Amino acid sequence: MLEGMDAQNLIIFSEEVHKARKKKRPIVALESTIITHGMPYPDNYSLAIEAEMLARKHGCTPATIAIIDGKIRVGLTDEEKLSLSKAKNVSKLTTNNLSLNIVQKQTGSTTVAATLLIANMAKLQVFATGGIGGAHRQSELSFDISADIQQLSRSNLIVVCAGPKAILDIPKTVEMLESRGVPLITYKSKNVPAFWSRDSGIKSPMVVNSISDIVKNQKFRAATGQVGCQLICNPVPEKNEISRKYIEPIIEKAITKAISQKIFGKALTPFLLTEVLAMTKGVSLKTNKALLLNNVKLASKIAFMIK
Repeated sequence: MLEGMDAQNLIIFSEEVHKARKKKRPIVALESTIITHGMPYPDNYSLAIEAEMLARKHGCTPATIAIIDGKIRVGLTDEEKLSLSKAKNVSKLTTNNLSLNIVQKQTGSTTVAATLLIANMAKLQVFATGGIGGAHRQSELSFDISADIQQLSRSNLIVVCAGPKAILDIPKTVEMLESRGVPLITYKSKNVPAFWSRDSGIKSPMVVNSISDIVKNQKFRAATGQVGCQLICNPVPEKNEISRKYIEPIIEKAITKAISQKIFGKALTPFLLTEVLAMTKGVSLKTNKALLLNNVKLASKIAFMIK
């Protein structure tokens, strides 16, 4: 059925995204796990709508990516986002289970890795997310390392995030990105941010202070045939951050609980985020929203300049 098909022929673009592509308007890719696995309804739906409206406000077309009934969708209608936000037991898709989900005509939301793969197929240039996955703590024993790392080295987008998720082993994650040739660059920050916190305590490998430098760097990488994403780590706004000193003991308690309940693999990150949400009495959810919108804003400015 798929023989001889071009990669882009496998994708269904929304009318809005189709028009933007045709007229060469800037587009910002967004993942759909923020709708299905990031937070409860109706917060998930309202955040998805707000993120898209923010991209439009800055002159860009949002392209939320998901798999619906086995179809690769780049750009979702509000009705489709609402359906995903209310759905139960939606598959969380990364690069290892994405294709079978499509073949079996199922519905699933895309993680960073799956979103990158599809956005690269669609020839999009900029992707905004919350935080990236990486090496979990004690991954030297568990080998629990997110597929995000590998896909960041294979796709060719500018990815804007608030740094690696704070529940991870951030030093290992930074080293793994470097070993795969993924440039980790912080935006107006000398240290790598840690998702909810502005400062992980780890010195940034590279720093940029202007959007122009990000765009020029991407064009140079393309001209020289370099493969891999440019990872821009954008610290959460200061007024919304949760300090590392406050959040670290909470994360450690959540990890201890996960170990005692033998929770690992794909179930680990959602479990830890839920535990942190409960222990911060909802504050982490507010910070999640703030950092995502902050990243969409920066990604939109980059996309507008690089178009």
